[in-house]
Amino acid sequence: MSALAWQKSSYCAQGNSCVHVAADQGSVALTESSDPTGAILRTSPSAWAALIRTVKQAHDRG
Repeated sequence: MSALAWQKSSYCAQGNSCVHVAADQGSVALTESSDPTGAILRTSPSAWAALIRTVKQAHDRG
């Protein structure tokens, strides 16, 4: 498996309480910044998009 290009949210400050996200051969990979070599959760791009859309809608409602 090739190395993933992990990205973290701009909302994540300098701490270790962040989720990192990477595209991985047709899936979306997520890992915890405090243990980036630990468990990697994979989901479909459509499920990831639905989660992000829901979070944004909840944030907009305050």
